[in-house]
Amino acid sequence: MIKKVSKAEIRQKKHRRLRHHLSGTSQTPRLAVFRSNNHMYAQIIDDTVGRTLVSASTLQAEVKEGLEHTDNVEAAAKVGTVIAKRAVEKGITSVVFDRGGFLYHGKVKALADAAREAGLEF
Repeated sequence: MIKKVSKAEIRQKKHRRLRHHLSGTSQTPRLAVFRSNNHMYAQIIDDTVGRTLVSASTLQAEVKEGLEHTDNVEAAAKVGTVIAKRAVEKGITSVVFDRGGFLYHGKVKALADAAREAGLEF
């Protein structure tokens, strides 16, 4: 019998492959993106100590305010703007972008573009 592989398992396998090449340091932490059916999440992580430095998601009131839906490109762009502002406040200007196994298209691209416009370099 042939085992059927789900889309989530395929994405996780892609993410594991990506993580062999990407790592966040204290100078250039990793901007990790996760996209669910209903929300967008972004974290800036220092992998040397395994600590999340900054995070933002569409679950937070600051991000959700003014949005009609939390699962579209507009919401993803808002998450990108918020995480970049929070990172700049903490003194983080340069990051490594980790798309989390998702295609760099649509919501993931909108989040990345908004973060760049708000002051992050990657």
